[in-house]
Amino acid sequence: MSAQSVSETQQSFVKGFISFIIIFVIVLALWHVFMDANGILKFYTPMLGFSLVAVWLGSILLISNIFELSPFREEKMSSSGGLGLGLILTALSIIFMLIIVYGIFWNFIGRFGVAYFSPASIVASGGTGAEPFVARENASTAIIYIVTAFIWWTLVWDLGFGAWPWLDTSKGVRAWSKFCSISVLTVLTYAILFHPHVCQLFYPPQDKAGVSPWWAEFAGTGSAFLSLGLALCSLKWVVISDLLWDGYPWKWLGKRGQGNFIRGLVTLVGCLILGIISMVVLLKIMNIYWMEPFEGGQYTDAPYFRYLHAGEISGFIVLAAFILKTYFNNFPNLSVLGSSALIRTVIAFLGGGLFYAFYYSNLSVMLLGKVPGVAQPDDTPLVWTMLFLSVIIVHAQFFGGWPLKRSKS
Repeated sequence: MSAQSVSETQQSFVKGFISFIIIFVIVLALWHVFMDANGILKFYTPMLGFSLVAVWLGSILLISNIFELSPFREEKMSSSGGLGLGLILTALSIIFMLIIVYGIFWNFIGRFGVAYFSPASIVASGGTGAEPFVARENASTAIIYIVTAFIWWTLVWDLGFGAWPWLDTSKGVRAWSKFCSISVLTVLTYAILFHPHVCQLFYPPQDKAGVSPWWAEFAGTGSAFLSLGLALCSLKWVVISDLLWDGYPWKWLGKRGQGNFIRGLVTLVGCLILGIISMVVLLKIMNIYWMEPFEGGQYTDAPYFRYLHAGEISGFIVLAAFILKTYFNNFPNLSVLGSSALIRTVIAFLGGGLFYAFYYSNLSVMLLGKVPGVAQPDDTPLVWTMLFLSVIIVHAQFFGGWPLKRSKS
């Protein structure tokens, strides 16, 4: 490597590190304004804040991954330096978030279709659990579940199916077709993996609207945190193979890197299997540290917490992978992809461990105003992780890394 290339690499790393620090400070500021219990708006209840952040992340992916910044073009981003278009797209994603949560779920679907998506409809139904705060938390939980399914399918589709089967169509046709397909799959996934749990949140359980959680007997819990944890453990491998492995090994199943049905199906099944394996490993580690969980256990002894915590740990690793890709040029870039992929994966896991240590440290208690300790019912790191991810994706996709780094990914 020449002296000039070494110098350019060092400058790139310095710019990336500065950008990362700036984004970290922005996330802290946003957290203080919107989520911190000692802050201004205090949305972190925690489910209300969780739902808003999850829907914002879903809205960002809707604009960047499904509609591919349409009707805007990447050349407009280049000509504007990233700032003008970045502000427009960020505002658009926030508007989408508000429309989806307060318009579509709270005041449309929740009022005229499925009552548990609307706090007002739950309160109007009366009975136990229809208090305003509890109703809002339950409605937010349902929104979190369905949006998580949407995010999962969006990223899995991008990695496996790609533009298939609309390869020869216009960008608009491809975007709307992809959106409709992912929406259908999202509803089916939600109905099977999450809806049964939401129906159990009320007294008496809504057993005519949804079956009893079919996983309760073998999972030791009727909570859909099992499904949420599995989705996140699987999503971790989707992100790792997409960002850190350059789309491999799934890319081998497509011609010229394009997606197809076989590649999509193998990607789906492969990432699910990897997610199950990693979830089992994490649960075994927790069993060693906290001993075996038991049905009816509280805090770290609760099976539902263990499943969710496996997903939370995966979320930290996903965050580290995005940071490595966005701000540190996917270091290292060796001549052999396998070696690069292995080192990147190790870095992502170590980075996830550092974020884990930070989140459960006294420093996080001070900076984020979170509840001390692990397994507190009023705390979940997924909210902070999703907020961090959302800001990173906005910076990379909407602003093109402005002002220090131009992102071409």
